[in-house]
Amino acid sequence: MSGVTVGIIANPAAGKDIRRLVAQGRFVPNHEKVNIVRRILAGMDAVGIDQALFMPDPSNMGWTAAEGVKVHFESKLLDMAIYGAEIDSTTAAEMIADAGATCLVTLGGDGTNRAVAKGARDVPLVAVSTGTNNVFPELVEGTSAGMAAAVIARGLVDPQSVSVVSKLLEITVDGPGPVVDTALVDLAVSRQRFVGSRAVWDPSSVREIFLSRAVPGSVGLSAIGAALLPVSAKDDHGLYLRLGPGGTTVIAPIAPGVVSPVEVAEWRTVAVGEDVDTSPEPGTVALDGERTFTLSGDRAARVTLTRNGPRVVGVAEVLRQATLAGVFAKLATGVNEVQT
Repeated sequence: MSGVTVGIIANPAAGKDIRRLVAQGRFVPNHEKVNIVRRILAGMDAVGIDQALFMPDPSNMGWTAAEGVKVHFESKLLDMAIYGAEIDSTTAAEMIADAGATCLVTLGGDGTNRAVAKGARDVPLVAVSTGTNNVFPELVEGTSAGMAAAVIARGLVDPQSVSVVSKLLEITVDGPGPVVDTALVDLAVSRQRFVGSRAVWDPSSVREIFLSRAVPGSVGLSAIGAALLPVSAKDDHGLYLRLGPGGTTVIAPIAPGVVSPVEVAEWRTVAVGEDVDTSPEPGTVALDGERTFTLSGDRAARVTLTRNGPRVVGVAEVLRQATLAGVFAKLATGVNEVQT
């Protein structure tokens, strides 16, 4: 496909898990997500792109948004089967990368972006927060996100100067071998032996936590680590925590509206490239806040912190650099407009 292409993946399921019931989690209805996408499209149109590719979804959010706003670029739905599951986001990201897109906008939380990261390869992400645990995506206005995405897609600023390659928590089971799964922010080993409702909101059920980042002000399991040592996306280390008595007690917002005391038996930093083995006990592994698969007591698991995650764009920095370069003044006057 020719021209400047931006992909859009909006997850209709983001922000609707059980934490709506057990905590005061934010609920973002699909009609609001449609409005956010429309604002993103308006922002992209102001800067100028040639094509937007949408992930289809059971709620038809992308196409509803595209039909509700007048823009000067072509909008297309990806030709793919949809299952209403995580695989949809991964497949859509792969197809968007294959189509030559130079930026990808996501609407969701940590779980959505984890799925997208598996297929996005080196396409820069503009991650817009609409989920429950939102450590990874930004809480940013859709219009600004759209403008930033178009600036990146057109190459009007250097993507490497306004982004960071994310850290990734990679897990293997039963010795060296292929990576079983990954997490962008937190990987937890729970004492619970069944996946169940998936979402993790009770720290008393958690045995160990591995963190790629721990940002003060965030909510979720990573907030426990943030109460001990702040770790940013740029830092070349993460954290390992073993929960339990005998160490330090912190207070942390482990779910929206829920601040709890949490006992941490021990904790330490983990360097990029370092391997850490989990305790050989039965339980479940939760990736970015959702229990995903089980571990029997005789299955050893190993977690490695890497820099194999997606390149994530900082919206404010994109707009700052574009402003200093006179991008928006040139677009407004038509004088010396950058060619696409």
